This record gives sequence, structure tokens and C-alpha cells, in this order.
Amino acid sequence: MAAELESPKLALVMVGLPARGKTYITTKIVRYLSWLGYRTRSFNVGSYRRARGLVKMPAEFFDPRAREAVRVRTELALEALEDLLEWLRGEGEVALYDATNHERARREQVLSRCQAEGVRVIFVESLCEDAGVIEANVRDTKLHSPDYAGMDPDEAVRDFRARIAYYESSYEPLSELDEAHSFVKLVDVGRKVVVNRVESYVGARLVYFLMNLHAARRRIWLTRHGESQFNVLGRIGGDAWLSARGSEYAKALARFLPSRLEPGEVPVVWTSTLRRTIATASALSFRAHAWRALDEIDAGICDGMTYGEIEEQMPDEFAARRANKLRYRYPRGESYADVIQRLEPVILELERQTRPVLVVAHQAVLRALYVYLTGRPQEECPYASVPLHTVIELRPNAYGYEEHRFELE
Repeated sequence: MAAELESPKLALVMVGLPARGKTYITTKIVRYLSWLGYRTRSFNVGSYRRARGLVKMPAEFFDPRAREAVRVRTELALEALEDLLEWLRGEGEVALYDATNHERARREQVLSRCQAEGVRVIFVESLCEDAGVIEANVRDTKLHSPDYAGMDPDEAVRDFRARIAYYESSYEPLSELDEAHSFVKLVDVGRKVVVNRVESYVGARLVYFLMNLHAARRRIWLTRHGESQFNVLGRIGGDAWLSARGSEYAKALARFLPSRLEPGEVPVVWTSTLRRTIATASALSFRAHAWRALDEIDAGICDGMTYGEIEEQMPDEFAARRANKLRYRYPRGESYADVIQRLEPVILELERQTRPVLVVAHQAVLRALYVYLTGRPQEECPYASVPLHTVIELRPNAYGYEEHRFELE
């Protein structure tokens, strides 16, 4: 088990027709596993095609009867696969092969090549039975790709539907014929999940993550508590009350949030169990739920001290923290890496929510959530900018979030 945790060497092979959310799911998986510390990367075959200069190709390019086009597409798919395996031979741990892989023969080819390199494979198939979701995916994401840049939207939709039809003509979904393999089937991006022979530790975590995904788009707001009495004194940790300025911020937040909601929307509001976050959310007209997992990083024996006192009284600890802020653990306390691990249930619940979410928490905790949501490297966590009295609004787009910041002094 220990060796598996250190180096899983796993390939997640996407399966499904175009406009079924494969790249959306791939992006989510890469973000999640990278945030947990796994060296994860995706290899998108469409990007290889466009890098070859094959952009704005007509639907007929994807006709399975067009021999030359099939040869070119197969060559590109194998090039991406070889790059994936080369990366896994080195530092890589989990690689995602983002392509349709819609024919059983192609999947067997991928599986055989991976097994020859000692790489485990889990197929992840995305099926969609909701015509509205497919239509929205076509218009919201595919029409903004380089393949359709500058094209009339209605003409682009017709062309892309023709492309889908060509894939459908030779599509072989995962079935009982594939039951010897490890796979996960997602119907309508998480409405229904079917799991077959997924037994590894990383695979189990992945399945639980996928069970919480959905295609609904909702906004997320992140904010620290209002200024506390410890903030005024420059002390870390503790369970201090708000300062007068912090109480004013709570009122400003209560005025701000309704202005960002659509008519009839009721947000989910989460706080930590510490007084300063609960007090910050107390002026809101929406009920808040307190999570212990959202409590500030545990400073251990340094709790209640200033950084100046730590430098003076514990210079070795101060230097160790400065040298590796992500992994440094306060004596009898936590590190940023520890905070990330304890926030995993929060991330899963955050992904599950279909309503907008406001998180009122602390600097270290919000840094960890912020780097996850924005897809930044784990190493940036201790340095992400999350100032007091500022609301970070994350609005969903095709594969991530658009960020806006509001200072509420």
C-alpha cells in the first residue's frame, strides 16, 4: 500500500462521444488529484491535432470511412499515448488520456500498451441521456474552441452535430464485454455512477470524487472572517472575538451577498466552529452551517503568539517554516499539507452542491480552497492572496472559474 501511495502510475482513459463532458471531467480530476499532491497531467488528443495545424476541420474529417483521415487521427492518438507513457516513466503518477476512445479495438490497444509499461488503467466513460445538457455543452464549450473560431454559430452547431453523428456510427460503449477491465461509467456527469473492478486506493478516492460531480454551474464566494482582536494584536490562532472594524465587515457582508444573488436564490453558507467566523456570518439572513474542518490551521504550541515572538523564542522553528511553508508543521500542530488533507470532505461537499456557496473561514483554509478551485499548484497554497475584508467571487465558465474580488471596507 505504501508504494502505491507514493507512485500509483495510473492511466485514466476517457471514453465517450463528443460533447459529453469528458474534458470537463478530466479537468476536474486533474485539479483534485493535483491538489491532493499526486503528480497529475492530462493529454488531450484534440490538442495534438490542432498543434499539427489541423484546425477548423470539417465534420467529414471524423468520418470512420475516410481512410486517410482515420490514419492521421490514429497517428495523433498514438503520439499522445506515447507522450503520456513517457511522462509516467518519469515523475508522473496519474495521467489522463482525454479522447473519445469510442471503439473497443482502440481501447484494447491503449490497455495493451499501458500494461506493457506496467501502468494500471481505469476507463472513465461519460454518457449523456439529457439532450439539453448536450446542447448546452455544444454551445457553451465546443463553439468557443479554435475549431469554430469566427464561424456562424448555427453553422458551427450543424457541423459539430454531424461530427457527433460520425462518432455515433462506430461507438461501442463499455459493456459486459469489458467487465474484465477496471472502469467507471458516469451518466449525465454524476447522476448515475457504475463502478467495475476499481480496487486501488487512488481509484477508490477517484470514484467517490466522481460520485459528487455534476454539470450545474454555481457561484462560490470565499471570505475571511472580519478583523479579530488577535488580528489587531498580530497574534496567530486563538478563538478571539471580532474587533469593532470586524463587526462592521460582518454588516457589509450581509449587505453584499444579496446583491450577488439571482431572484429566489438561497445560498449555502459555511463557517468554521470558531467565534470570529460565526460572528461574521451572524448578520446574514441565511442560516450558516459550522464545519470543524474549516477551522484555522492548528498552530500547536505557537497558538496565540506573534511571528516576532516565534522568531525570537524559537528561531529554528521560524527558519524551518520559512524554508518550506507548505510542509512545515507547527510543533503539536498542523502544516498546510495537513490542512489540505482535512479539507477533502469539504471539497467533495462543495462539488456536490448545486446552489451557490459562501465560505466564511480563515486565511490558511481559504488559501487551500482557493488553489483547488482555481487549479493552481499545491506549492502555491501558502502564498495565495486572501486578504481581510475581501470577498473572492468565483463564477463558473467552461472548465473552471472566472475570478472577481470585492473589497468591503
